[in-house]
Amino acid sequence: MPGRVLVVDDVAPNIRLLEAKLSAEYFDVISATNGSDALRLAAGDSPDLILLDVMMPGMDGFETCRRLKAEATTHHIPVVMVTALSDASDRVRGLEAGADDFLTKPVNDIALFARVRSLIRLKTMTDELRLREETSHQLGLMLGAGSEAVDVRRASVLIVEDNSIDIANIKEVLQIDSDNIETAATAAAGLEAVRNGCHDLVITSLALNGDDALRFCSQLRAQEKSRQLPILLVAEEDEMQRIAKAMDIGVNDYLLKPIDRNELLARVRTQIRRRRYQDRLRENYQQSLSLALTDSLTGLYNRRYLYSHLKGLTARSGDSHKDMSILLMDIDYFKQVNDQHGHSAGDAVLRELADRIMKNVRNFDLVARLGGEEFVIVMPDADRAIAERVAERLRSRIAGETFHAPEGNVDIPITVSIGIASKQDDEEWAQVDPTELLRRADMALYAAKNSGRNAVRLYDPSMTMPGGQERPLSAE
Repeated sequence: MPGRVLVVDDVAPNIRLLEAKLSAEYFDVISATNGSDALRLAAGDSPDLILLDVMMPGMDGFETCRRLKAEATTHHIPVVMVTALSDASDRVRGLEAGADDFLTKPVNDIALFARVRSLIRLKTMTDELRLREETSHQLGLMLGAGSEAVDVRRASVLIVEDNSIDIANIKEVLQIDSDNIETAATAAAGLEAVRNGCHDLVITSLALNGDDALRFCSQLRAQEKSRQLPILLVAEEDEMQRIAKAMDIGVNDYLLKPIDRNELLARVRTQIRRRRYQDRLRENYQQSLSLALTDSLTGLYNRRYLYSHLKGLTARSGDSHKDMSILLMDIDYFKQVNDQHGHSAGDAVLRELADRIMKNVRNFDLVARLGGEEFVIVMPDADRAIAERVAERLRSRIAGETFHAPEGNVDIPITVSIGIASKQDDEEWAQVDPTELLRRADMALYAAKNSGRNAVRLYDPSMTMPGGQERPLSAE
């Protein structure tokens, strides 16, 4: 998942080395040579991650990190501190300053890329939650999550470990915060505990006797209830390849043995703080929703919310030079469904279609019902190729299984046509009104229907509507 990385180091060769490594993995890299410039670039250029050197003249990395985390505009940006210091106390100092991780020079490439990708995935999710909250706030429907400190005490922690000594040591450390500890000796017992409980964090050993810890982590990520549950992995230093695989699967953080007590506590607090901050965003956001913002039939967002959200998202996408795509979907011959089976059957089709769409898009994509049988999918950080693959998958899966209408007990074959408009269609994306974006997707949708329906089409500037007529697409 490419993104923008700010590299901060007062030694030019160090910057060039990291730039070369990250650019080879298709990350966009910007750089600063001191803490003041780092603060300015972080606030103005919206990086997805900051790699911050500790030993810099003037404002060192610890102070720079503290200032980044104290500012409302930058506190959500993940910070990885990079330094030649290898003592555990230095790592703890960095984590307590607000850093999300700490890498020691010379930086291991496997560890570097695993951390970068994991933290950028996390920021993408947090950005979307913050944007949705901001959208609701602009509509006058909520006050926001606030900036008050997140309490990290009395967390519910599940330890999946078969070594009784390691369990006792971890428990002793976590008692400092009065955490509620549950243990499981096997992966199966861990999965059962997650299904039946409510946890803030899972700490699991990479070396579970008779179990595959990576499969266990993958199973946690595959279940809806534990998809966002933070996972802290405990591993040996010589297991870096498996650790990197774990991070790709979705593990949030790792801790190397022998376990330093202070580092364990700092990393646990970081994960719990982040978890509870995201939970606060979600809860405030959910509380803000009302019938004014959602479609009563499908439960999706309605036209009003869609336009408000798009205004913020197009501006953010343009400012940060990120991709974005919009899918406009229409049910083929939907009038015939209502005519032949009744409006209750038509309503059942709309509800089931909404459910299928939600199951086949990413959890930070926005899905809205534009009206009637039309649906919109807004895909941040998705270029034309990704959007087209998603659209084709949706079209195929919708056509591949009939829709069931309980009243009358009938199965109804349904197909959809989809039009796609992408950020790449216009260099001045941030200046394009949401109505214009939907207009382009609408022209692509018309082309899909005109080609015989049950099709996907990408917007092309040469596209036109029949006779120059275009449908009104507005927030009202």
